[in-house]
Order: sequence, then C-alpha cells, then structure tokens
Amino acid sequence: MSFEIKGQLVKKFDIESKTASFQTREFVILISKDNYPQYVKFQLAQERVNLIDPYNENEEIKVHFDLRGREWQGKYFTNLNAWKIEKGGEDIVGHPNDIPFEVNDGSFDDSPF
Repeated sequence: MSFEIKGQLVKKFDIESKTASFQTREFVILISKDNYPQYVKFQLAQERVNLIDPYNENEEIKVHFDLRGREWQGKYFTNLNAWKIEKGGEDIVGHPNDIPFEVNDGSFDDSPF
C-alpha cells in the first residue's frame, strides 16, 4: 500500500547504522497546525537515507510512503517507510525501481508490501 501526505518538515535526524549492512534515517513532518498539532515520523532506509538532504526544516514537502508492520518476539512494530519526497508538487526525486509507484487514490493495490 502506498500513501502520500503533505506537511512541514520539522526535524531531520542523523543516519544510523543498525548493523554493518543496514542504515536508516528518520525525519518528522507537521501535518496539522490547529489546537492539536500532529507530528508524524518517517523512516528512510538503505540507499534512500539521503532523500531528505535537499530539504530544509520549515519547508513544505510531500512524502510518499508505505505502511509496514512486523512481529518480533511477540511484539508488534509499525513503520512509515518513505520512498519518495517532493517539494511544492514538483517531482524532485524519482521513485526507486524496486518499489511500485502508486498515487494515493484511496484504494489498495495488490502489492505484498
């Protein structure tokens, strides 16, 4: 399932090496500025960790992401896996070939992700 959301970039975190061959990077966007602000954290993995580099804090961006979930030792984890980032509706960074590109039209695709 692929989703997209627009918001204001609030924070970019440093790249973290989880293992010798796996790295991640997180960033946060603000999607609501009313009485109850909503801060949403996304994760970039592997070759995508630098996708957030061209963007500055307080800049409006659109994030394309997949919803991921997994079980580990009886605990469940959810992740918002970002795979494409845009500025102002203009396509700045293309999607990788190994992830299907889907514009969020409110329906679900047949992807196993």
